[in-house]
Amino acid sequence: MKSLQLHDAHGKQGAVFHEVAGWSVPRHYGDPHAEHAAVRDRVGIADLSHRGKLRVTGDDRVTWLQNLISNDIRPLKPGQGLYSSFLSHKGKILSYFRVYMLADAVLLEDVGEVGDRTYQALRKFLLFGTKAKMENETESWGLLLVSGPGAADLIERAFAVNCAPLPLLSFLTGEFDGREALFVRTEETGEVDIEILLPAASLASAWERLWALGAPVGLRAFGTEAREALRLEAGLPRLGAELTEEIVPPEANLEGKAFSLSKGCYPGQEVVARMDTYGSVRRRLVALVLHDPVIPAKGAKLFSGEREVGWISSAAHSPSFGCTIALGFPLRDFTSPGTALAVEVEGQRVDATVRPLPLYHRDGS
Repeated sequence: MKSLQLHDAHGKQGAVFHEVAGWSVPRHYGDPHAEHAAVRDRVGIADLSHRGKLRVTGDDRVTWLQNLISNDIRPLKPGQGLYSSFLSHKGKILSYFRVYMLADAVLLEDVGEVGDRTYQALRKFLLFGTKAKMENETESWGLLLVSGPGAADLIERAFAVNCAPLPLLSFLTGEFDGREALFVRTEETGEVDIEILLPAASLASAWERLWALGAPVGLRAFGTEAREALRLEAGLPRLGAELTEEIVPPEANLEGKAFSLSKGCYPGQEVVARMDTYGSVRRRLVALVLHDPVIPAKGAKLFSGEREVGWISSAAHSPSFGCTIALGFPLRDFTSPGTALAVEVEGQRVDATVRPLPLYHRDGS
């Protein structure tokens, strides 16, 4: 099992570790509810350095990626980004990632706790003669997430970078510790989320600076347990949970976000276009509120009466709502807000209600 470069620093914060995609990462720091509250009320910090990250360079980098991935990256200018996916020829999601356009490279970041899945998926298509080079930077670049109402202020004080005006997935390039760093406006929690991508050699210095300035204003580290609850409240699908080889992009509400119907051919494009043309999406991603504190496992069956109509993809206790919440995929006739369903948990049926996505809004509603 691999350890994060900041493993000892997390230990000093009281981290309890668990295994994620072959990495030992913080599950929590003793009090997941307090970690959740810090992000909702003040500011929190998470280490996502285990996420897959790759850099594509060379004259053909944009053309090569454009022919493989589901979204249209040609209009992107340096400093801009978008979501995309890599699909099977049947339109199923093999990988889901963010694409960031630099002046001399394209960066991809996996959206999920899956290691370097995007690198493994794309490398076999880098054929001899293609003027593109792909480098796996999972371990050579670090990734810190700063989240909460105070995130932009902390970033500006620590790095003299103003991220507040940035549109989603846009980024600023700065310098820290004599090395290049990227500051990305992203989405992970439903709050202001800013990722710092920087060389691993600068990771410890960045962590220490953020704590030096953040501790007096209530900065708190948060682990995967709090981050999962925050994600579900914000209704954000994740690779390996909602986004799997069982799902095609329209079923996960990714229209206008992660795939293009007009850019031309790419693997799986015909399937996605046919769904759009004929409205043949069989199921849809929805939020669910359970009427019982039990937390169903991934894959737990959804029922309407005695009819099996779908499954749960993720579930967690929500500190914001004081109950169990989940994301799931019922058949489209059972996706309207207010629809009453039941979840099968250890042979028992637990009542659940479909709710609009996202569950959480910054105004508290």
